[in-house]
Amino acid sequence: MLDRTEFFVKEHVGLLKARDAFDILDLDSQEKIGEVSETTPGWVIGLRLVVNKQMLPKRIEIKDVNSETPVCTLEKGMSFFVSKVFIIDQAGEKRGYLKSKVFSLGGGFHVFDMNNQKVADIKGDWKGWTFKMLDSSGAELGTIAKKWGGLAKEMFTSADNYVIALNDEGATRGNGVKIMLLAAGIAIDTVFKERA
Repeated sequence: MLDRTEFFVKEHVGLLKARDAFDILDLDSQEKIGEVSETTPGWVIGLRLVVNKQMLPKRIEIKDVNSETPVCTLEKGMSFFVSKVFIIDQAGEKRGYLKSKVFSLGGGFHVFDMNNQKVADIKGDWKGWTFKMLDSSGAELGTIAKKWGGLAKEMFTSADNYVIALNDEGATRGNGVKIMLLAAGIAIDTVFKERA
């Protein structure tokens, strides 16, 4: 899966679904190449009935269809004003984290390594539909863009579709940048823009 530079992320549509789930598809062939599943403990799912779910912990696994081991895992603890989402690699090591911005017109967050050094910014446009990943010097590495799902889907469900794409600059930087951008794309929908 990580040999690609473009991913189409399609959220599963479901009435009153308790956990988030997505398919990761090849952009051209629409072939399933990966999947995203929420593995948050059941007691947390139950608390969502009485507590704002943006405050509660969440755990999400991103897997290649050819492997049971996650490509990466996203873990968010309890949060009140600022959310922090750790990115964990296949070996179970924390590689960095996403931290929400306190104030942002189009949405977005900062990307840090485990030495608390900012390595990138995810910046949204004024509509909050398109995001750019910029490195610390301001060079664009890739984009995350929401795709229109049709009138019925947009009005009656919260399911979203995204295209995550690395540009030439991002593609030359290796799998670490791909994982960060893929994790950021999933986190936008599952953590930072989650509806109550």
